Amino acid sequence: MNAQLEAKLKTLPRSPGVYFHKSKTGEIIYVGKAALLRNRVRQYFQSTKDMDVKTRALVAEIEDTDWVETESELDALFLESEMVKRYMPRFNILLRDDKSQTFIRIDMKSEWPTVSFTRNPIDDNATYFGPYYSGVAIKKALRFLRRAFPYFTKPPKENGRVDLDAHIGLSPKPGTTSAEYKTSLRQLIRYIEGGRKVIIKDLEKQMKQAAAAHDFEQAASLRNRIADLTSLQHKIMFGDREFLDISKDKALIDLVELFGLRKIPARIEGYDISHMGGKNVVASMVVFTNGVSDRSNYRKFKTRIERNDDYANLHEVLTRRLSEKNIKAWGIPDLLLIDGGKGQLDAAIRARDEMGMIMPVISIAKREEEVIVHPEKSAISMDVLNDFLAGRRYESGISVTRTGEYVTINLHTGQTNASGHSKNLRGSLTAGPARYSHVTKLFQRIRDESHRFAISYHSVLKRGAQTKSTLEDIPGVGPATRKALIKKFGSTRAIGLASEDDIAAIVGQKKAQLVKQFFSSTL
Repeated sequence: MNAQLEAKLKTLPRSPGVYFHKSKTGEIIYVGKAALLRNRVRQYFQSTKDMDVKTRALVAEIEDTDWVETESELDALFLESEMVKRYMPRFNILLRDDKSQTFIRIDMKSEWPTVSFTRNPIDDNATYFGPYYSGVAIKKALRFLRRAFPYFTKPPKENGRVDLDAHIGLSPKPGTTSAEYKTSLRQLIRYIEGGRKVIIKDLEKQMKQAAAAHDFEQAASLRNRIADLTSLQHKIMFGDREFLDISKDKALIDLVELFGLRKIPARIEGYDISHMGGKNVVASMVVFTNGVSDRSNYRKFKTRIERNDDYANLHEVLTRRLSEKNIKAWGIPDLLLIDGGKGQLDAAIRARDEMGMIMPVISIAKREEEVIVHPEKSAISMDVLNDFLAGRRYESGISVTRTGEYVTINLHTGQTNASGHSKNLRGSLTAGPARYSHVTKLFQRIRDESHRFAISYHSVLKRGAQTKSTLEDIPGVGPATRKALIKKFGSTRAIGLASEDDIAAIVGQKKAQLVKQFFSSTL
């Protein structure tokens, strides 16, 4: 251990948090959480005789350590998961196998959703959170949260007996409606996503309203829920984004330096377009607050015009996003990150200018994972980039080139992409990671999230279109008529083969004529 690190470790706080072990080149090689940062981090630099071979290899590479304090172990648990997903440190991969990854699954589409855990998320329309690398800790955390937000672990039986969980307050109490139950679950999800303070304020407001209405039983229930949430700060379990010290996020600091931003981008929004041949065109807006995904602020858009034109689609979406109404509701982003190349970048800049906004806009191209900016229109400073272009500055693993109006920045020369949509670059440089590798990983994380979110919404719409009834295309035939026809004839094909008199007996002569005319024209 070097003298500088030894002196730094003496300043470790006695609080929960997340720590980052770094190599000589500045690469984050391991991310971990701690109930007491001072005790946990110093353990790495004590006797190594009881450590396994992989942990000894990690300790041998540690040149520096940084950390972020959180208010509770629960916050540290959630923040660690986000940081591992962003940086994908090689020792986190080496020291843990895939079986240790745990996801929280909540099937909000069900009438009575359940909360469970799984190691293998599937595309089943449920909501997944994770992965978390401490299965025991996350299950313990959910047990504590269940006191404040009672939930089912298996679907309740109709007209069944009230089980023990309901009696002791772990499941919804008898008489709770599905809508009320889902409202409580949304609060649980909001807590997992970092909305603890907002939830407590909302509950306090509801408690006062209940007391003012002399509903003292409800007021007492809300008071107990607030107490349960407050006590979580003192539970031992094993940050959340609202506790992340933005000044310690290396990626954000490097981002400001590289692009000469006026301030640290506290709110970064990522956008992607998804469609199939111009059908079911959707866009995603993902939000990263202080460098951490802020899922409660994600938004999705369905374009008003179906077209196979990503530039026009992106322009429409950003025009809507930057409208006065949405600026008032969602605030002003500090940086827009667009998934795409020069055409997408131009469309985004044009939408921003038309709406009279001023904020940096840059794009990240899929194939080579290169960042693209427009020197005059992207609202960035070119000071550092011009030094690279003029040869006044050189950093291993970085190349900056100008082609026409645009500047392309490759922050990982010598490294290759793992797939069409990378999760992280593969391969290594002989001189270690590039100077701005943290920026690359942050951008990839945002871009991959925007792609995932857009694809997910597009898939939902596509499945809906595939199950759409042909009867919906008949003008003048509404839901009640369609339901009556399907109930009588069983299928669309049977309706088409039925006589006009048979159909008229169900829906009347006028509508029967419309139905028969439609099927006659489609045969």
